[in-house]
Amino acid sequence: MNLIKNAICLLLLTCALINTAGAQQKYEWKEGESGGYKYRYISNDPMKARFYTLKNGLTVILSVNKKDPRIQTLIGTRAGSDNDPSDHTGLAHYLEHLLFKGTQQFGSLDWAKEKPYLDNIEGLYDTYNLTTDASARKTIYHQIDSVSGLAAKYAIANEYDKLMSGMGAQGTNAHTWTEETIYEEDIPSNAVDKFLAVQSERFKDPVFRLFHTELEAVYEEKNRGLDNDGRKSYELMLNALFPTHNYGQQSTIGTVEHLKNPNLKAIRKFYETYYVPNNMAIVMAGDFDPDYVIKSIDNSFAYMQSKPVPEYKAPVEAPITAPIVKEVLGPDAENVTIAFRMPGALDTKSSTLLSVVSQVLNNGKAGLLDLNINKQQKVLGASAGLMQWKDYTVFTLAGKAKQGQTLEEVKDLLLGQLEILKKGEFDETLVKAIVNNAKLAELQGLEDNNNRANSLMDGFIKHRGQNWLTDVSFVDDMGKVTKQEIVDFADKYLKNNYVLLYKRKGEDKNIEKVEKPVITPVEVNREAQSAFITKINAIPATPVKPQWLDFDKDIQKGKVGLADVLYVQNKDNGLFRLYYRFDMGSWNNKLLPLAAQYLQFLGTDKYTTEQISKEFYNIACNFNVNSGTDATSITISGLQENFDKAVSLFEHLLKNCQPNDEVLATLKGRILKGRADNKLNKGAILKGLVSYGMYGPRNPFNNQLSQADLDAVTAKDLVALLHTLPEYKHTIIYYGPQPLASAVAAVKKQHVLPAVFKETPAAVKFVKENQDKNKVLFADYDMVQSEVDWVRNTTVYNPENTALLSLFNNYFGGGMGSIVFQTIRESKALAYSTYAYYASPDKKDERYSAVAYVGSQADKMDDAITGMNELLNEIPRSDKLFETSKMSQKQDIETERITQDGIIFTYLAAKKLGLNTDYRKTVYENIDKITFDNVKLFHNQNLSGKPYTYCILASEKKISLDNLKKYGDVKKLSLEEIFGY
Repeated sequence: MNLIKNAICLLLLTCALINTAGAQQKYEWKEGESGGYKYRYISNDPMKARFYTLKNGLTVILSVNKKDPRIQTLIGTRAGSDNDPSDHTGLAHYLEHLLFKGTQQFGSLDWAKEKPYLDNIEGLYDTYNLTTDASARKTIYHQIDSVSGLAAKYAIANEYDKLMSGMGAQGTNAHTWTEETIYEEDIPSNAVDKFLAVQSERFKDPVFRLFHTELEAVYEEKNRGLDNDGRKSYELMLNALFPTHNYGQQSTIGTVEHLKNPNLKAIRKFYETYYVPNNMAIVMAGDFDPDYVIKSIDNSFAYMQSKPVPEYKAPVEAPITAPIVKEVLGPDAENVTIAFRMPGALDTKSSTLLSVVSQVLNNGKAGLLDLNINKQQKVLGASAGLMQWKDYTVFTLAGKAKQGQTLEEVKDLLLGQLEILKKGEFDETLVKAIVNNAKLAELQGLEDNNNRANSLMDGFIKHRGQNWLTDVSFVDDMGKVTKQEIVDFADKYLKNNYVLLYKRKGEDKNIEKVEKPVITPVEVNREAQSAFITKINAIPATPVKPQWLDFDKDIQKGKVGLADVLYVQNKDNGLFRLYYRFDMGSWNNKLLPLAAQYLQFLGTDKYTTEQISKEFYNIACNFNVNSGTDATSITISGLQENFDKAVSLFEHLLKNCQPNDEVLATLKGRILKGRADNKLNKGAILKGLVSYGMYGPRNPFNNQLSQADLDAVTAKDLVALLHTLPEYKHTIIYYGPQPLASAVAAVKKQHVLPAVFKETPAAVKFVKENQDKNKVLFADYDMVQSEVDWVRNTTVYNPENTALLSLFNNYFGGGMGSIVFQTIRESKALAYSTYAYYASPDKKDERYSAVAYVGSQADKMDDAITGMNELLNEIPRSDKLFETSKMSQKQDIETERITQDGIIFTYLAAKKLGLNTDYRKTVYENIDKITFDNVKLFHNQNLSGKPYTYCILASEKKISLDNLKKYGDVKKLSLEEIFGY
């Protein structure tokens, strides 16, 4: 469950998705009434959001979008780590986890028999919390473990997940942050009644069962954070920015000391204080009847009673008068962050100005950082970002050093752009371009229910939705910002009043790991089912008919010279996406990815590279060249009204880009630094380790240009490749409002094709290895945790297996209700993250692979491996879970709508597998025919008792290589072997 939202996502939500177009439009609060309920709305709100306040104070915000038969739901409370008691930090996050454990009505076999044990456990934690003697604490924890085992005999683990899966929900999750805790579900449109019945019960009287195993999952989450240099940097940055405010003084996940001393009574008090209707909101965005939904919500949640909620009285932070310098040590790549403390979301004028300032500096195309730093390759990468909260906003500048550059030099370059900003040395027309691009982002964002719901919930958390008028008029307000206002704002707020954070490579000797307690595995009662779940399943739901693609009807075809055209019309808005798709990538020519990267830094005889970026940004269009392993795609997108300008400009760039030796030399240096940084990143190392385990020493991950090859590449080589790219066979894909004939004519006018396509270079072949015996591939990394992947390659792709494999993955290891998750995390508390699946290839002549994963504390690694091996060798049977998996799979397909250019890419993916029809139809028609015996036989034939390659990433300080020999022959891989450079 995510704790920290990415700052860039917040920026997009704030600056794009809640914006609206049209300076001539009027925005004002109005009142409406429908279905017996009064609501408020903003005139000309593109989301057409209705704001209801029920009698008990519960806020309900509804936004109808009929595009797909699904609804994104969010239930949020305005309480997060800010509201944690200072002696129980992490409490809001604990509670978030526990609200998945059920109530008296579900999650229990027999509440009357379970309750005395839970009361006993609560009392024991009270005693444990107050006990300081180590020996006595160990004795008490042993009692907690013992009584928890007895209580678990009456618990039904993951019944909430089964309830949601059974109704076809997706994305079951939640997150806690500084000012919020939000619970997320994506449900079918016909499941509203079931959803509300479950949620109203869920929040009525939650039971904190299976607490000590869930607590261990939180320990694991904390330890993962201790291995995450980014998380450590984030927390230190906030601590320095906010020496008195809870933003900086109370981390969301809590301190190690408080994690070791949980208090169930304090958690219950938090729930009773903040989970009240006048502090909560239900947001729904999607396909529904708002009159029916508001009445149903009112009926379902009328039991909630309003009561006063204590507000966190935020201290006013003293001004920062000189840079505060901090340093974080860790194994990951070095970087620098400059963070400013700014006015919060309630200061709407400052919020608008800060959003414009941020985008003047960094908008991805034409900002000061984009043009002066990134385009000129002065650093490895530079960016600006916002984290906007109620009381304060955090504005950051961040950068990574290129080869031979110090972090201090990066810092000076970043601060230099602020000086340029304060002098007003930027084009005033940039503000107009920012507004145009915000309009584009709004059109894109309105298509997605998740964007709608999160934007609305964000407004509730910050100001209870009362400033939605400001949010709706945001783009208009941005358009009114003058250059002088930007300069004045920068002069006022962007001085020497910042926190300077250096993330340096080195050993962090201050990490305090949460030690593993002794936990006896508990019952999960897979076959058990409460009467409540039967009741929910019995609620009638209008059937939703699945919709299959008919590639012959849903895709129109044409020709531009030799090139095939695949076309789907956009009937929703004025956006277009044009693709040139080549069936060749790095496996055909290792220079292709380098050439694609090089192009973004090149100019022509007519334009500099900076001018090209500005031109694209000014017309609210984009281009991207991406070269993968077996395909290269050029994408041009934006407003259809600027189609001709955008395509003409890109074609000019591709045809006339000029070689630049200096740019290439700098790019090579940045690539070398990026490669060095990759070797410091545990995620990249593990990815390479798995690829090695799957393919052997020569694999797709390390298929890289060698140092000698990279040195030998010339600017002329790359430019020649770019100039001749259209001469290779490719498919033209268009999704936009133009009719097919007009689209073909428009492309033909701009896109020049040869009389004969050049022959595509042969692709290098990578062959998956046979796992004839167990072996261990090990890579050393300075970390608290250990991460283990199991890899086994099996048979060649067979489309007849698709339905069986889909159901197997859903049942065995694909989610929180799966066998793997229930066993490894819920029963044995061995990991925060675990999964297993049978991976299908994307080409018809390739092989399947079985993959499993556990990330655990290093001292629990042996137990975790043993636990996963048991499941790989023997698949537990749960008829009820199996039926739930079937229901979930069918409902997912019934409510899935493949639309827009997704139709074309689904068709192309099917072609690679040798299929000419929508494979989902075959899956849907065969799911009901599959029995557990079929799944068990498949498991026995492909997973059970078979040899695996164990890919293990851990610290040699924490585990013994000799100990790993019991799993198979051990090979310690160097980073050069893994990365190929």
